[in-house]
Amino acid sequence: MKALSAPLSCLLLAMTLLASAAIHAQPPAPPALSAAQEQRADKLAHGLRCLVCQNQTLAESNAPLALDMRNLIRGQLADGKTDAQIMRFFEERYGDFVRYDPPFKPITWLLWLGPFALLALGFAVLVRTLKRRAGARPPLTADERARAARFLDNGS
Repeated sequence: MKALSAPLSCLLLAMTLLASAAIHAQPPAPPALSAAQEQRADKLAHGLRCLVCQNQTLAESNAPLALDMRNLIRGQLADGKTDAQIMRFFEERYGDFVRYDPPFKPITWLLWLGPFALLALGFAVLVRTLKRRAGARPPLTADERARAARFLDNGS
């Protein structure tokens, strides 16, 4: 029994050390970029939406997912990918929603044209209502005109 407990203890100790190392492991540092690449990374991070916050760009967000996405941008820039390739990568992975300025295509037409359509509809309703009000009143009769003139002259 004693011979079996030593290897078992060693195995248990090794598994504990490996689990501890995995828990305390730090994510890899993002690659170093040139000044021009840093500007591109910042521009891309401002053009993408944080999927956790949804009202912040990746550049503004402190969420862990936003940090991971910024590191993905930096890694892809270090690999020599273009801005268009990086944006396409995020669109394929997360859909058009990830962009702060969604593209103009049939699925987003309502998003782009909806406010203008509502404005035009509101204007049409206003014009129609004003025309109805203007045309709804019949002209004053001679008796009504005389009463109005007396009221304006005397105040009663």
